[in-house]
Order: sequence, then structure tokens, then C-alpha cells
Amino acid sequence: MIANPLLGVFFHWLGGLASASFYVPYRGVKRWSWEIYWLTGGLFSWLFAPWFFASLQTEDLLGVLAQTPAPVVGWPIFFGLLWGFGGLGYGLVMRYLGLSLGMAVVLGLCTVFGTLIPPIFAGEFAAKLLIPLSGRVILAGILLTLAGIIVVAMAGARKDAALTAEQKAAAVEEFDFRKGVAVAVFAGIMSACFAFGLAAGEPIKALSAAAGTGPLWTGLPVLCLVMFGGLVTNAVWCAVLITRNGTAPQWLGQGDAAGAPLGRNLLFCAIAGTAWYFQFFFYTMGESQMGSLGFSSWTLHMASIIIFGTIWGFAFREWKDAAPRVKRTVWLGVGILLLATVVIGYGNLLAE
Repeated sequence: MIANPLLGVFFHWLGGLASASFYVPYRGVKRWSWEIYWLTGGLFSWLFAPWFFASLQTEDLLGVLAQTPAPVVGWPIFFGLLWGFGGLGYGLVMRYLGLSLGMAVVLGLCTVFGTLIPPIFAGEFAAKLLIPLSGRVILAGILLTLAGIIVVAMAGARKDAALTAEQKAAAVEEFDFRKGVAVAVFAGIMSACFAFGLAAGEPIKALSAAAGTGPLWTGLPVLCLVMFGGLVTNAVWCAVLITRNGTAPQWLGQGDAAGAPLGRNLLFCAIAGTAWYFQFFFYTMGESQMGSLGFSSWTLHMASIIIFGTIWGFAFREWKDAAPRVKRTVWLGVGILLLATVVIGYGNLLAE
């Protein structure tokens, strides 16, 4: 298949939109504790959606996984377990920092680790990023992405310093800058393990292609494994919280959730969970179009999430009390990120 990096950038934008939007339906869940709605939505994210779409779009899914060597199956699951810790932290960051600032901090670290470590680990950093012109262009795009993330994060810090406690609570109900940043650092590092899981599953993509799967969909079987690892981590932690807090009756509309709209809660969780999955559904499609420098997909993915996350932050008036100068700084960061996606796409086009 001939790669089409510009189409790949478009798919990554769709994935970024899905990721930035996934938390929005959770805002409509009423009278359920965090662990209840997070696990409910997570079943759609990490179990139902991956297997459903992989079964729909790939050939002989179970046969492909059955003939895959055990270590090749195990590593994506292992990295998925580690990524699960990042996903847990990601949900907490949204609570403490809000959509726009939370995503900027988490994804900045995730960008660095998720993009650069795979080629470094494979011994290809110089051969793919330093020597060819295409690699240097992509490296410039990665640096632009980091610059854009820093600008957005600086704007968030300035907003935090200027607002009163009442204004912070009005924008983000559980706002806590110090706690949010601490969790964000941990979540950003662990979330990068998703990229490692995808890289470890490359042989599975080849087996799926050999079975007759189209090039856009060969990454879907790998998602089933990485997502399963994430499910295990999140399910264990949520089970601990459910046991500790005694919140299990909320699923039946009992206890603290008496009178909760159970059907609507389930629907919103299903939408949120499926949207979370779709970020990686489109990610694998975008990566398939990026050619020999496909690891740059991770930077495109992160930049796209921050762009759309910032837009959602403004839509939910998280920045309504920020000074005009701070708002301009945010949009400057978004503009830099948009430029970075174009530069990275151009670098991949040069490579082809």
C-alpha cells in the first residue's frame, strides 16, 4: 500500500477529537460515584468496542491471535497494564485540572516518552530522525509540539494564579492544581506505555495482513490486547474503591444513587467509553498511512488531543474568568500545535 501522510494526519485529528471528547458524556452521569461510571464506561472502552470492531473489520481475528507466539501476545498486554495506570490518573486529572489544562500537562510528557523511546529502543533514532531530511523535519515538528504544550500549560498556570478559590471551583468543581499536576506527571509517563504496546504488537499486524485484513485495520487485533491490559488495571482499582466505599448498589439505583436515571447513566457511559476507544481506532488508521516513520503518529495524536481538548475547555467556560492575555496565550499554543501537525505530516510525505 502507498502511504498517504496527509490522510494519516486527518485520521489522527479524528482520533484526537474522539479522545478530547470522551469525558464530556460523563458530565451527564448523575448520582454515580467516579469508580462506578469509570468502570462502566471502561467496559465499553477496553472490552466491548475493541473486540466488536476488530471482529467486524479484520479477517480471522481469533485465528490470528492463536498463531501469534506467546511473548508477542504478552508484551502488548503487559504494556497495557502499565498504560492502565496512566488511564486511571488521566480520569483523576480531568477532575482536578479540567479538560484543557489537564490534557496539556498529561499529554506533554506522554508525547516525549511515547514518540522518542520506540526508535531509541530499536536503535533507529539517528537513522530515522537525525540523518535524513524527512527525519529532521519530523523532529522539528516534535519540538514544535512540545513548545505548543508548554505554552498551553503556562497559560493554565497563569490562570490558576489569578483566579480565586471560588472561581476555580465554579469552572472545575474539584479543582486542585498541585494534586492535579502530581497525578498528571504520573499519568503522562505511564500513558506513553500504550505506544510501546503497539510497537510490541507489530508482528500481529503482519499476521493479520497475511490473513487478508486490509491495511487500514491490521492494528485492531493489537488494540484488543493492549486494551485488555488496561481493563485489568482499571478493574482492579475500581473494585478496590467500590469495596472500600460500598458503592456497588449504585448500579441498581440503590443507596446514594436512589432515584438516579440508570438508563441515561448507562447510555452516557457507553458513549464515553466508545469515544475513548475510537481515539485508538482512528490512531491505527492514521499510523497505517504514515509510512516508514510511523512512530511520529504518537506526536500527531497527542497534539490533536490537546487542540480539541482546549476547544472543549473554552466551550465549557473553564477559561471564562481568565484574563484576555492568558486566553491569547492559550490560542497561541493551539496555533503552534496545529503548525506542528502540518510539519510532521510534511516530514512523513518527504520520507515517502
